Amino acid sequence: MAINKNGTGYTFGFAIVMVVVVGAALAATAISLKPLQQANAADKKMMDILGAIKVDSQRDNAKELFAEYVTSRVSIDAAGAQVTVKQGEVNTTDATDPFNIDIKKDYRSHKPSKGDLSWANASDLTFPVFECQKEGETYFVVPMVGSGLWGPIWGYVALEGDMQTIYGAKFDHKTETPGLGAEIKESFFTEKFEGKTLAEVGPTYFSVLKGGALTDVHSVDGITGGTITSKGVDEMLNRTMGIYLKYFNNATQRAQR
Repeated sequence: MAINKNGTGYTFGFAIVMVVVVGAALAATAISLKPLQQANAADKKMMDILGAIKVDSQRDNAKELFAEYVTSRVSIDAAGAQVTVKQGEVNTTDATDPFNIDIKKDYRSHKPSKGDLSWANASDLTFPVFECQKEGETYFVVPMVGSGLWGPIWGYVALEGDMQTIYGAKFDHKTETPGLGAEIKESFFTEKFEGKTLAEVGPTYFSVLKGGALTDVHSVDGITGGTITSKGVDEMLNRTMGIYLKYFNNATQRAQR
């Protein structure tokens, strides 16, 4: 029996076969590329952490420099208690390694209600801390994530050994407005944080003020024209530091005993 290639059945059958073949090919390609994507994401994270302590790196040397400067990877719970400590080479397939905590995913699934700097619904999350050594000095890098005007924003802040003074910062975004909110990733903005200190009492430990405002040791001038994005940086920094300062205070108390 000859196949009627002009018939509707043939057309639908051919379309179904093509969808299955193309879908299978795309799935196989995605699976084969996943290890490379994970490696690239890990390299980028290492570069950002190093950038917070002012160490320039590229994808081809990020792993080597990360091993040189980052001495411990720690995870803590929302109460500031230490959960896990890892040292040595990062294993990107090890779910217990604090390096592999997906803070963006955790933020999406536990997004706080507006104005909730206590992050009340984060009680079952863990948070990574990266302890670093550079030129004989200790630094603590903490990651953070929040919301800008159009989408997610995130960053890394490095604290000096006193756990109060900001040594460096790196911020980034997904869809903020070029020339306005997108400027949070530029050095002219991040350098404003250097040497500033966190207030000892919260829930506002640091302020990103409206562009042009008068600042003090616990605040920086925000992006002119990027008010909402600046407020997003302010919110994510204070909400995140509310968690990490519990850990740092616990560490200070242990050291004083």
